[in-house]
Amino acid sequence: LASTAVATYTRQDSTKIRGYDAHLPFYGKNPWIRLLLVRHGESLGNEDKSLLKYRADHAIPLSKTGREQSREAGRIIREFYENDPHSTKERHRRLWTSPYVRARETAEIILEETGGWIKDKREHILLGEQQFGMFEGQSLQDIEKNHPQEYAHFNKCIESEGRFWARMPLGESRFDVAKRVHQSFGTFHRDAQYHNITDIIIVSHGVTLRALAMMWLHRPPEWFEKEKNPNLCSIRCLNENEDCGYVFNGFAPAKDHSNYMHAAHMYRGSQGIEP
Repeated sequence: LASTAVATYTRQDSTKIRGYDAHLPFYGKNPWIRLLLVRHGESLGNEDKSLLKYRADHAIPLSKTGREQSREAGRIIREFYENDPHSTKERHRRLWTSPYVRARETAEIILEETGGWIKDKREHILLGEQQFGMFEGQSLQDIEKNHPQEYAHFNKCIESEGRFWARMPLGESRFDVAKRVHQSFGTFHRDAQYHNITDIIIVSHGVTLRALAMMWLHRPPEWFEKEKNPNLCSIRCLNENEDCGYVFNGFAPAKDHSNYMHAAHMYRGSQGIEP
């Protein structure tokens, strides 16, 4: 692979995370749910941020490296379930994915590599990437030049430690992403309550997955800002309301110094962006 894995998966990882008896999926009144959160593999936009200047974000596919990363993530998910003493292959597991092309492609590859451990795949529009609106694909210098009032408001929020609340024109703030991703939880709970699907895999994007984890674990906005963006094809386990950490740390994105506004980076006021 062109990128280097930050940490390797170990067979002991899945045994540290509480499983469940196949005949007793419910704990109390509500179903117990285990989530695996997976960020998509490397996209052509991760390779070259300037691509966003002339191609819509939702339409950007995986790179060749991203497809290899997705295969590795699929193999690790398969091993995760194989080495969980409480899991059986017959149990219904569902994969939910963002409708963005890079996420769809990642999800399809994972489904192929898991060898029947995941029964089906569905899309949820609420799992899409943060919308960057008029700022998308522009350098910070161009944003300040072309949208001075919007830039001033955006920068004011950041300088007041309010990056979470800063909304981009015709786009979303991280607050907006957290609100919409929370609406998807009803789907996951219905999967568990009415269809006995308590193992759910979610393939999505960096900001979206951080927002999902924040809302699922009932964390404050300050937690979100301290939480690093997940690596490409990283796999994080949320066991009901417990954060079990990363099953696989994934692949660090290639360093990018193009200074383009995109959800894969965190804006730092006049200092530009950093991975």
